[in-house]
Order: sequence, then C-alpha cells, then structure tokens
Amino acid sequence: MANICLTQMEQRLHIITGATAVGKTEYTLSYAEAHDAEIVSCDASLIYRGMDIGTAKPSREEQGRIPHHLIDLNSVSTPYDIVAYVRDAEEVVAEIFARGKSVVVTGGSGFYLKSFFAPVIDVVEVSDAIRAKVAALYEADGLEGLLGDLRGRSVQGTGNLDIKNPRRVSRALERCIASGKDLPTLQAEFAARPEPFAGCLKHYILLQRDKENLKQRVARRAELMLEAGLIAEVEGLLLQGLRENPSAASAIGYRETIAFLDGELKHDELLPSIIQNTLHLVKKQGTWFRTQIRRPDETVTF
Repeated sequence: MANICLTQMEQRLHIITGATAVGKTEYTLSYAEAHDAEIVSCDASLIYRGMDIGTAKPSREEQGRIPHHLIDLNSVSTPYDIVAYVRDAEEVVAEIFARGKSVVVTGGSGFYLKSFFAPVIDVVEVSDAIRAKVAALYEADGLEGLLGDLRGRSVQGTGNLDIKNPRRVSRALERCIASGKDLPTLQAEFAARPEPFAGCLKHYILLQRDKENLKQRVARRAELMLEAGLIAEVEGLLLQGLRENPSAASAIGYRETIAFLDGELKHDELLPSIIQNTLHLVKKQGTWFRTQIRRPDETVTF
C-alpha cells in the first residue's frame, strides 16, 4: 500500500470500533463533527445497496450530517471482498486528505478494520488450476492428504498455521505451490510487509458497554429491525439476487430471515435466533479486538 500520509501534522486517521450495538454510529458522527473529518465505513455489509434495516445502516439524515464513504457500493448479487476494500479504502482516504479533512474510520468487520493497522492481503497469486488441484486432493485424501503434500513442500515446518483447519491448510498449500516457497518463508515475507498508512497519525478508540447493557441493546436492536420491516427488506433483496452472494446472505439478520422465509424457522423463533447469533458475534468481536488489533489509544465506556 502506498504511503498516503504526507505529514503527521496534516494527516490524521481516527479509528473507532466496538461490538455490534455498542453505539458506534452516534458517537462517530459527533466525533467526526468535532474533528473536521469525513467517515469511512469498515463494515462488510454496508457495502451493499438495500441492506439497510438488518445492518442498522446510517440513515439518510445521519449520512447528511457528515460525508460517508464505502457505503452502498455494490448490488447484493455482486460479491465484495477484502482485496476490493483495501483498494477502495486507500483511494477514498487519499481523496479525503486531499480536501484537507481528517478521516474517521468506523465499523466492526474484522479484516476490514485490521487493514488499517497491518497487511491483510496476500500478494501471492494463485491460479484456478492450482485451486482445483488442491480441492481435488482434499476431496480424495482429506486433511491428511493436504498436510502430507504441504509438509513435503515445507520441510522446515508449517510455522503458526492452524493445521486442524482444512480451509487454512488448503490456502497454505495453494500459496506454496504457486510461489515455489515453503510456508515459513511465505509467513516471514508477509510479516515483513510495511504497515498500511504508516505515515499517518493514528488514534484508535474502542467503545465498550457493560455486558448486560449491551445484551439489552442487542435485543432491542433486533426487535426494532423486525418492526421496521426486515422481513420485507429481505424478500425484496432475494428478488435482487441476494442468494447469489453467500457473504451478504450469511450476514446476521439476513441469514435468519432467509431461513424463516424458507420455512426452516418458525416466526416465533426468528427474533431469538437473531439475538442469539448477534451475541455470538459480539463475543467473537471482543476476541478479535483483543488479539488481532493493537491496544487502543483510548477506551470509551458508556
């Protein structure tokens, strides 16, 4: 990634995150107004047009208070990934800085958030033929077959790879085949890549709430989504091709509503399912913030 920031005095990157339903939207709006900043979303679901209620997307009025970026870029039928996000985030941050504004990044999507602190994209290009070869090996010989091939190509070991995870082992094997290098070498090269936005003055804020208060907010948020017409929203998005995009269709609120519309959930099971899965996400987010992102410069507890 290019070194976007020219001077620390001029280029300020404020990064605000926290668990789902913690209150990021209102806090970020007020913060951006106070810091002469524009807002860059790092939420994987806000990318999609029409995914409004289930994502608690900032309203038209809220977006009118402060310019927002990286929202409503794609139709729900068109997948969007971390590679596209890093490209688009770099471009929009540069444009905001060119206008003499600061940048406030906000959202809770793990890799999108991490991309402002550390490299997240692998530069090794893997062909479809290699992916097909590895997939066929897994189909024929399972995880042990993948590990046997990987260890033959990476005699110095597998580094910190989670060897019990077939998906990660598959990706590691694909990279070794494509690059001709062993896994420790690839891992060392990845770790040595420069920090993104390294020249910026970054201020990282983590928002927190009492556990019981957050649980109540999660439940109320889910209730309000259903009251606001989440089921009708999902019905319309299905007509627009939501099922063609597994990433969007699996977003919390959407996957449960799809299951309800498909007859897999009863109506009285829909709300509890959304709440339960959101709370599970909140727990995962907390782990991610602790283990994948550096310590915050500031923690705000409501």
